[in-house]
Amino acid sequence: MNKPNEAARTCLIVHPGAELYGSDRVVLESAIGLIEQGIRVVAYIPTTGPLSDLLRGEGVTTVHGPSLVLRKRLLHPKRWPELVRDSAVGFLAGLRMIHRFKPDVVLVNTITLPMWPILARLTGTPVVSHIHEAEASAGRWLRRALYVPHVASRSVVTNSEFSTGVLADALPSLARRSTILYNGVPGPKKRKIVRPELVGELRVLFLGRLSTRKGPDVAIRAIKDLKDRGIRAHLTIAGAAFEGNEAFERDLHDSVRSLGLGEQVAFPGFTPDIWPLLGEADVLVVPSTVDEPFGNTAVEGILAGRPVVVSDTSGLREAARGYGSALYIQPNDHHAIADALQRIYENWEDFSTQAAIDAVAAEEKHSLATYRRKLAEIVTTGKVQA
Repeated sequence: MNKPNEAARTCLIVHPGAELYGSDRVVLESAIGLIEQGIRVVAYIPTTGPLSDLLRGEGVTTVHGPSLVLRKRLLHPKRWPELVRDSAVGFLAGLRMIHRFKPDVVLVNTITLPMWPILARLTGTPVVSHIHEAEASAGRWLRRALYVPHVASRSVVTNSEFSTGVLADALPSLARRSTILYNGVPGPKKRKIVRPELVGELRVLFLGRLSTRKGPDVAIRAIKDLKDRGIRAHLTIAGAAFEGNEAFERDLHDSVRSLGLGEQVAFPGFTPDIWPLLGEADVLVVPSTVDEPFGNTAVEGILAGRPVVVSDTSGLREAARGYGSALYIQPNDHHAIADALQRIYENWEDFSTQAAIDAVAAEEKHSLATYRRKLAEIVTTGKVQA
């Protein structure tokens, strides 16, 4: 466990959740990077979960309390009373946090915490916003409203060229103050070698939230398409639904039954340690149906030395760019996914060999050491040193 100097400057990190999906894993690396520079880190998170335990294990003081987390459901008029209540309660709790820890800088992780840039600015505390979102499909005025609170930030970090472009379209002045920093993505401690031959089923893996935008339903239909072609494949769907979206998960199970895929699709649920799953898989699918700011999951598949089938859109295209073992498909097209999987199945030796080469390149591109150092520089100085 890393232990910061007791007299070090303090950074308060605010984050919207405690799970271990994309931005959750990135904020952990951000905290480690700051601690490595001798900075005391305090994390304020609304809920408990596996991220909290990992942060504490790295020496982060972790506090749980109320905070306004801007979810789409809160934008419905029926939810406005809840929005007002969460705003007031979160604002007061935030004031208490700043008064208690007296941070030298606040790092706001994601745009779903609109109160915090304003709150930090009002208390005279420098603030840095780390933007992981890129809602290009949303209306311009909605996007502008989501980004406006972050005008109060001293510096802005984005995770891709795509997310910077979306920001620039909504608020050009804020984009000009932003720095692109690709996510540091940890790979497996020891990469498991792929199967030399595909004996039996093609093992396909989906990792991520169970939501329409992530496309697990499209992946299921692709498995049915392969079955109709005489290619037997098994799909593991590892993830869980947002609270309030459990109906979508039930729909996925119903779809598997109605398509006669009960023996070919498994739902192990959310798994914090993804590497054993990737180690057993032959191929990873990332079939997002809408824009993504980046593609951590795609990078994780590449780091594991697995061919990846990824939607040809937004930040996903950027994440998989330059890797020969990645195949792009049109979003929301299960036939295209089946075509890509069949191509990999029929040319396994070529794809598995290229995947091993790509894994080495991805390790360098998404180096944790580089990410941690640059993030700490931005938080402490407002820019990356030359």
